[in-house]
Amino acid sequence: MSMADLIDGQAELDDEENDDSFDEETGEPRTAKRKENRDLEDDSSEEEDDDDEEAARAVREGFIIDDEEDEEPDQRERRRKRERHKKRKEREEEEAALDEEDLDLIGEANPEWERKTTAQPKLKRLKRGHREDNDHHRERNLEEIFDDEELDAPHEYERSFNRPDHQHRVDEFADFIEEDELEDEDERQRHQEEMEVARPRERGYVGSGEATGLDKDALDDMEAIFGNGEDYDWALALEDEEEAREAGEHNLELKDVFEPSQLSEKLLTDEDNQIRWADEPERFQLDRLPYKSLQLSEEQFKEEARWITALIWPKKQLHADLQTPFTRAIGKVLEFFVVDEVEVPYVFQHRKDYLIHARKGRNNNRHNAEDPEFVVTAEKLLNQDDLWRVLELDLKFRALIEKRNVLEKTYDNLKLGLEVRDKTVETMLPIAVTMEELQDIQDYIYFKYSAELKDLAITNGELKEKRRAGGRSTIFDRIRKSKAYELVKAYGITPDQVAQNALKEDRKIYTEDATQTPIDFADSLISENDFRTGDQVLTAARQMYAEELFMNPRMRKHFRMHYYMMGVVDCRRTEKGLKKIDEQHPYYELKYLKNQTLPDIAAKPEMFLKMLKAEEEGLLEVRISLQNESDFMKQLLQDFQSDNFSELADAWNDERKNVLDLAFPKLEKVITKGVKESMRTECQDSILKACREEYSRRLDQAPYKPKGMVLGTIPRVLALSNGKGEASDAVCWAWVEEDGRVLENGKFNNLSRDVQAREDFVELVQRRKPDVLAVAGFSVATHNLIKDIRNLVDERGLRGADFEDADGEERSEPLDVVVVNDEVAKLYQNSPRAALDHPTFPKLTKYCVALAKYMQNPMKEYAALGKDIVSLPFHACQQLLPEDKLRKQLDSAMVDMVNLCGVDINEAIGDPYTAALLPYVCGLGPRKATSVLKAINSNGGVVNTRDELVGDPDSHKLPVVGPRVWNNCASFLSIEYDSSNPMSDYLDNTRVHPEDYELGRKMAADALELDEEDVKAEVDEGGPGAIVRKLIKDDEQEKVNDLILEEYAEQLERNYNQRKRATLETIRAELQQPYEELRRNFAILTDDEIFTMLTGETRESLCEGMIVSANVRVVRDDFVIAKLDSGIEGKAQDSPEDDYLGRSLKGMFSVGQSVQAKLLRLDRADFSAVLGLSAYALRQPYRRRIDREPGCWDMVQEEKDKEALREKDKSTGRAQRVVKHPLFHPFNALQAEEYLGSQSIGDAVIRPSSKGNDHLAVTWKVSDGVYQHIDVLELQKENEFSVGRTLRIGGKYTYSDLDELIVDHVKAMAKKVEEMQRHDKYQSLSRTETENWLTTYTKANPKRSVYAFCIDPKHAGYFLLCFKAGEKSRPMAWPVKIVPNAFELLKSPYPDMRALTNGFKMRHQSEMTKRN
Repeated sequence: MSMADLIDGQAELDDEENDDSFDEETGEPRTAKRKENRDLEDDSSEEEDDDDEEAARAVREGFIIDDEEDEEPDQRERRRKRERHKKRKEREEEEAALDEEDLDLIGEANPEWERKTTAQPKLKRLKRGHREDNDHHRERNLEEIFDDEELDAPHEYERSFNRPDHQHRVDEFADFIEEDELEDEDERQRHQEEMEVARPRERGYVGSGEATGLDKDALDDMEAIFGNGEDYDWALALEDEEEAREAGEHNLELKDVFEPSQLSEKLLTDEDNQIRWADEPERFQLDRLPYKSLQLSEEQFKEEARWITALIWPKKQLHADLQTPFTRAIGKVLEFFVVDEVEVPYVFQHRKDYLIHARKGRNNNRHNAEDPEFVVTAEKLLNQDDLWRVLELDLKFRALIEKRNVLEKTYDNLKLGLEVRDKTVETMLPIAVTMEELQDIQDYIYFKYSAELKDLAITNGELKEKRRAGGRSTIFDRIRKSKAYELVKAYGITPDQVAQNALKEDRKIYTEDATQTPIDFADSLISENDFRTGDQVLTAARQMYAEELFMNPRMRKHFRMHYYMMGVVDCRRTEKGLKKIDEQHPYYELKYLKNQTLPDIAAKPEMFLKMLKAEEEGLLEVRISLQNESDFMKQLLQDFQSDNFSELADAWNDERKNVLDLAFPKLEKVITKGVKESMRTECQDSILKACREEYSRRLDQAPYKPKGMVLGTIPRVLALSNGKGEASDAVCWAWVEEDGRVLENGKFNNLSRDVQAREDFVELVQRRKPDVLAVAGFSVATHNLIKDIRNLVDERGLRGADFEDADGEERSEPLDVVVVNDEVAKLYQNSPRAALDHPTFPKLTKYCVALAKYMQNPMKEYAALGKDIVSLPFHACQQLLPEDKLRKQLDSAMVDMVNLCGVDINEAIGDPYTAALLPYVCGLGPRKATSVLKAINSNGGVVNTRDELVGDPDSHKLPVVGPRVWNNCASFLSIEYDSSNPMSDYLDNTRVHPEDYELGRKMAADALELDEEDVKAEVDEGGPGAIVRKLIKDDEQEKVNDLILEEYAEQLERNYNQRKRATLETIRAELQQPYEELRRNFAILTDDEIFTMLTGETRESLCEGMIVSANVRVVRDDFVIAKLDSGIEGKAQDSPEDDYLGRSLKGMFSVGQSVQAKLLRLDRADFSAVLGLSAYALRQPYRRRIDREPGCWDMVQEEKDKEALREKDKSTGRAQRVVKHPLFHPFNALQAEEYLGSQSIGDAVIRPSSKGNDHLAVTWKVSDGVYQHIDVLELQKENEFSVGRTLRIGGKYTYSDLDELIVDHVKAMAKKVEEMQRHDKYQSLSRTETENWLTTYTKANPKRSVYAFCIDPKHAGYFLLCFKAGEKSRPMAWPVKIVPNAFELLKSPYPDMRALTNGFKMRHQSEMTKRN
């Protein structure tokens, strides 16, 4: 330490003496005291006077003890100690650093964050001056971490304000206002001088030799005489240690720095860490979290096996003899899941024998002694999908048991506390097998014993709030306690007995009639306190009995059974649906649907989900009713009424019918609601299963197999694309090696016409020798590119890389051109991952890179999508599914495929693409995967054996995972075998689990025909893996095929009770070819799939017979060529049957005209179409073929609705209008929005206006789901149907034609929208979410103000400027209107975003000034 340092340290005051104060006139914050700096600071005397005044004020207010001599020594000592503690605590808060582990976690959570190194010791007594303190790297405090603007601040004075003692000096809106850079040099200089004068002490101070008037030699002399202070460091350190012991260590944790939402997003909360470190499979922990405290008894465990069997067995369609083995298999699988805590891939791979039922019998076809005497037949009981289903049902059963336990406890409390005995509960509760049945019992208990439960709650002190007076239960409690309940008993049969009769549970219970008529009996029960008339008594009794019927669990069970067996679903259109659902609407097939049975619904699950969606949108009403409702009611009445014949019996039977009429609607409502929800769940499960199967099909693709190579070999790929294929677009390409590196990329011009581009392409192919050419794009023009490339390959004889054929000769074959599925590439090109991987590549080149990598390993590309996987289409109705359920199903498919293929753990350490597979490894998850990689890196970054993963003290290897997780994941993490490394074990590179290594070594020894002594000698010399190593070294793996594994399997089961027959087969296969590629060959797209990929059209959206919009491109006398919206070109020829009223095609059509055409023929392979343009063809509208069963369509209602619409059209009398413009479509507003839904932002549609023929409407897409409808007034029209020569919008903007209007108005506004959405203050959130973000920000930065922009979806063409002026103020929002070439805020236009933001700040300051 130099003398200058010592002086600096003395010159700076501690934090306690750096309290801020504020100027009384200006309100500017300033430093409270600078007494010791007075001789060194270059401040004015006026400022020193201010300091003196502030010090005097502080003394008056009691903040400073002016005279220490007046204190007693003990008081002085205590005060000094308190000051030392306070100083110590403040220094620690400023200088405390996160520990290494937390820093690493921050690095994982935020890759852009870099750890700062502390420039000086944490417990430094003598601080350095301000500038030195700021020039060194320093720890970021909480406010700085969330403040991106402060991190980027380049000026030194801005950095000095970030210190805790300076951060409040800045004006509240200093960060709120981003001033324009002043272009004039004089203005900039004047502004800088004003800033210097305004805040003279906001600059850091550095004491130096110059400030003291001493030169360097004098300072050196002083240091030689007085020392530099380091001699006393030991004393200061001891004092610091004492203070640390007294004050306690303050450890800064992640939750002290980051918002909970950020930690949750990055999986760094305390709960995430518990999951991360617990020795239990991560997916099990997450799924079982709600039932963590639930422990199943042995009897419940057996019950669960029976319960799951009852749900799965009916769908398996196995022989009845296999039901008992099937139940045993279910029980065994549950044991693996619950007791052994192993996941589905482990069970499927290593416990496969328990999923198979094998029977050994005599061989009846034995003809000679060589034939086996016995044969084994095996029947597969459970597949991998069944295992996932069992796991899902295990969770549902746990929820069932948990609810049942709660009900049992409630009933036990009633029995023990109030000696309640209820046969209904005691009978129904143990046999309840669904949540609906348990809910019925709960409703029954809380209805019948509501008063008793309330008394128990009061007794136990659990009642927190009083029940609302006049509530439902209170009314029935009143009836139950009154005389009127005697009339309820007089019905002659209890509600539960009626339900027993209905269920036919036992012999029929007969109803007994009372001795008086109902009304006479009621008159005898009147009371002044309860019910004062007989009618009131009768009504109360009737309602009570109906409610008891409604609440009875048996009665609900009876209703539910009949609705499931005899229920039908009908759709009724609403008034809204009548108007919106036309014949082209996707819900039209449901509009008049009726009499759909539940089996019909099960066969078409998507249909029912569409019904429910249409009901949510208010277009349909979905009703569930009984087919034979009258018969059902009649039978129920017979079970209720008495069989007596008399006027008295008739009176009571009439009363019983009134009760049933009262109870039936209630039962119908609650049961149909439950049935509807159950059907929704079943239909969702069916579509979820279909999505999972489709995803599994896409994942089940090996890398594209190069010619002459084995399946699984990674190809070298040259990928090309022309994007949208517009005339100005070049063909981008990328060359990707087999290791995934992009070694070269570039562009070609037109490959069909440009000779130089064709030569460059040929040179590239001949130089690089790719294994395959990958092509894809965004439009029909890509089809032309594919043809050009294939023609070029054929013309120039381009061939792939050389390979060795079966005869050992070198040869090559013509190069394949493959059209690649680009669903992953489309997401990749715009992703942050692509920007990080290839920051300098054009977007289309990134797209090509993703195409090539997809061909190299589709599974890795899908895994790298992460949460974005749900955005890919797997089913036409997947948007009707809950996203969390869909993601879980898709993840399970990925888990299956990743564990089938295995993951090279050492490759995952260095390759992020491979590391993306780790969360799907058996036993792991996203949390454990990150901890695994971190632990391996701390162990040296290399895994030599699988055993190392649980720790190896001899090699100083720390555990990477716990024993249970290791047991799950070990066999699915492969380690490449290295014959030169004595530690390397061949079996570590196989699917064989370490628990079965001894079996593999035994098989290898038997294959090599080694006796025990030979085996011992080999093992003593080379370790446990020596036998297998010898088998591989001698290249004698084929010998394992000679082993008779059946005898091994029988011996293992007999001696060790282990079923290992399938495991032995796996070992044999793995010894010959470790981790053999088991996926199917790379899937080549069909013509239909290519057509859909390039056009976006499916067979449902575009098919022959449809009337489509087209734009005329070529007109000749005998034919017209027009382009459809999908990009397909169609040809319409003049034919005798076409009626053009004697006019030629040239006279009928012109280039650029938008026309309606009938699609007569569509060639999906050639991307061509034949169109019909005649009036005759267009008069035959397209009707989608809907196969309807007789009696399933309400034709009467349909005809009534059509007639009503025809009458309405007649009353308006408006003719259809057609405008010759490529953007014109005969749409209404809703159709225009639907059409633009798949278009780009800024695209527009010109359409007829409902205001008349002197108006047009323009609808343009502002953002996803936001469309603005612009009214265009036409002036100077030649006739009613021509377009006006002057077009006016809003009385303010005038245009001469539609093209000018689109370019200068719509496109100009679209550019402003794009400019807004590119701004760094724009949030792609709703207003509520944006305001929540502002609130969160200001909570983290209480003294700062913040603003942000978001779209206003309720008012198309408007954005919202949301702002919050500090933590205390409430969020506010000002509307920002988009107008051509400007933004309009509070009726003032601003040309760009910089002007808009500065204008807003000036406006806000003006508003604040007015208020003050």
